[in-house]
Amino acid sequence: MKNWWVLLIMSWSIFCVGQEQRLNVVLIITDDQGYGDFGFTGNPLVHTPHLDELASQSIFATQYYVSPVCAPTRASLMTGRYSLRTGVRDTYNGGAIMDSAEVTIAELLRAEGYATGIFGKWHLGDTYPSRPIDQGFDEALVHLSGGMGQVGDVTTFFEGDSSYFNPVLWNNGVPEQYQGYCSDIFAEGAIAFIRQQGDQPFFCYLSFNAPHTPLQLPASYYEKYKDIDPSLLANESIEMTERDKEDARRVYGMVENIDDNLGKLMDELKRSGQWDNTVVLFMTDNGPQQLRYNSGLRGLKGTVYEGGIRVPLLMRLPNGKEGRKMESPIAHLDILPTIADLLGISLPDQLQLDGRSIVPLLEGVKDKWLDRPFLSYWTRRFPEKYQNISLHQGPYKLVGHTDYDAEVSDFELYDLSEDMGERNNIVGEHPGIAIDMKAQMDKLLPDLLESMRTEADPFIAIGSAHENPVWLNRNDASGERGIWAQDEIYGFWEVKAEKGCYELEIKMRSIPAESGSVLVEMGEQVFRKKVDFEGVDTVVLPPICVEAFEGPLLVQFWSGGRQVMPFWVRINYIED
Repeated sequence: MKNWWVLLIMSWSIFCVGQEQRLNVVLIITDDQGYGDFGFTGNPLVHTPHLDELASQSIFATQYYVSPVCAPTRASLMTGRYSLRTGVRDTYNGGAIMDSAEVTIAELLRAEGYATGIFGKWHLGDTYPSRPIDQGFDEALVHLSGGMGQVGDVTTFFEGDSSYFNPVLWNNGVPEQYQGYCSDIFAEGAIAFIRQQGDQPFFCYLSFNAPHTPLQLPASYYEKYKDIDPSLLANESIEMTERDKEDARRVYGMVENIDDNLGKLMDELKRSGQWDNTVVLFMTDNGPQQLRYNSGLRGLKGTVYEGGIRVPLLMRLPNGKEGRKMESPIAHLDILPTIADLLGISLPDQLQLDGRSIVPLLEGVKDKWLDRPFLSYWTRRFPEKYQNISLHQGPYKLVGHTDYDAEVSDFELYDLSEDMGERNNIVGEHPGIAIDMKAQMDKLLPDLLESMRTEADPFIAIGSAHENPVWLNRNDASGERGIWAQDEIYGFWEVKAEKGCYELEIKMRSIPAESGSVLVEMGEQVFRKKVDFEGVDTVVLPPICVEAFEGPLLVQFWSGGRQVMPFWVRINYIED
C-alpha cells in the first residue's frame, strides 16, 4: 500500500504558503552519456554550448555518483533510497518494476500543489500500479521499458533502424502515434507542459532516452561529426576500433541534438519569466556504453569503476549568476531530500531515506555525513557477493571483482583524491582501511537485501479498473538470466489478478512454422488450447476464467518438442 499518511503529512504546507511564489523544478537526465561527453568536462570534439553555459551558471558537482545502469539509478533518484529497497534490482528480467508503496519526488511535490510531468524514459514499471501516472505524475509522455527499439517497448521494437523516428509513445497510459525524432518530441512535450502552467508551480522531469542505443539520429546531426576521428584529442589519444569511432560520431550527434533541445527549454523558461524562479538540475544516469573519451575515468557503463558511476551534476539555483565546482562526494540518493530542502518541504522520518540534503554543502558547511559509505554493484538479477561491487567512503574506494570467500588482499583499494583514474591499487599498503571498508560492505549489502524482501513487493496488476488491457512485455518477465528476444526460453510474469475471465492475445516474435498448443498457468490454475497461427504471428485465446491469485503467470507455445515463449501477451479482463 502507498504510504498515503506520509503524503497527507506533506500536504499541510500548501495551505501555509499563501501568495508567495514557489520555486519550480526542472530535472533533466540523459541516458548512457558519460562524464566526458561535454565541452565543460574537457571534450573538444562534441558541441554542447547550451550545457556549457548552464555549467557556467551552476554548481557543478564533480564527484556525483549514480548506479552502474539505468533502472537502479532512476529508482534511487525518484525515492532517495537504494534501489534494492524499492524492488528494483535489474534493468530487465522482472527487476525494473518499482514497488508502488515507494514515495517519489513527483508524489511529494504534487501533494504540495505542484503540477508534475515526465517526458521520455521512466523504466520503473510499464503497468499499473508502477507507471508514472500511478507514481505522482499528472502528465506522462513516455516510451516503455529500458529503451525504444528494445524488446520491452512493444510499440517500437519491430521498427528496427527507425524506432527513434515517428514512434508510438504512451501518453498518460494510452498509445499514440507521434511524428518526428524522439528527443525532439520529448523536449517539445516538456516545453508545452511548462508553458501550460501559468502561475502554478511545476516539477518537470525531462528524461531523454538518448544517447542510448540504438544510435539513431537525424541526418543533419550525423553530418556534423561524420568526418571526425574521435580517438584523437588535443591532450590524449585513445585506442578505438573503427566501430568505436563510428559509435562516438553518432553519440556526439545525439548529444548535440539534446543540447539544442535544452537550449529551447531554457529559452522558454526565460521567455515565460520563470528562469530565475526555477531550480534546474542536469545529470546522466551512468557512464558511456561504448569506448570513447571519458575524462580519464576508468570503466564504462555497468562497471563500478569511476567511468561507470561518476557523472556530472549541474544544479542551477534561482538567480544563480556564476558557476562553481563542488568536489564533495554526493549521490543520486541525495536529490530528493535536496529538492525538498530547497523548496522548504519537511520530510517525515518515516520515509527512511538513504540520501541527505546537500543544501548545507551548497552553503559551505562541511558535515560528517560526507564520510558515509556508498555502495555500488552491478550483476544480473541479484547482487553477487564481491563481484563488480564497490564501497566508497571518504577519499577511499574498495572494489571487488573476486570470489565470495575472498580475502581482503584480493580486493582493490584506491585513493580517489590522488588517483581518480583508479590506476594504483593500494590494498597492500593500507590493509586496515580495506578491512574496515569490507566490514561496511558486509553490513550494508545484507541490510539492502533484507529490506527488499520485507518492504518491496512489485507486481503487475491484471483485472484492475486502473488499466485494462495490460501488455505483458519481455522486459518485465522473470525467468532465465538474459531473457530477451529468444524463442526457446523460460519466462513468466509476477501478477496480482482479480477473479474473473481473461482474454489473452499472444504475439510471437516470428510466425510459428507449425501448429501446436498454448499452455497457460495462472497461479495454480492451468489451461491448454490447441492453436494454429495460419501464417500470422498473433493469436487470441477464448476467455479463461480464474479465481483471484497472486503469483506467476506463464504462457508457452508447445510445438514439435519446442517450448516457445511469446514475445508479448496482451491480457484483457472480462468480468464474470
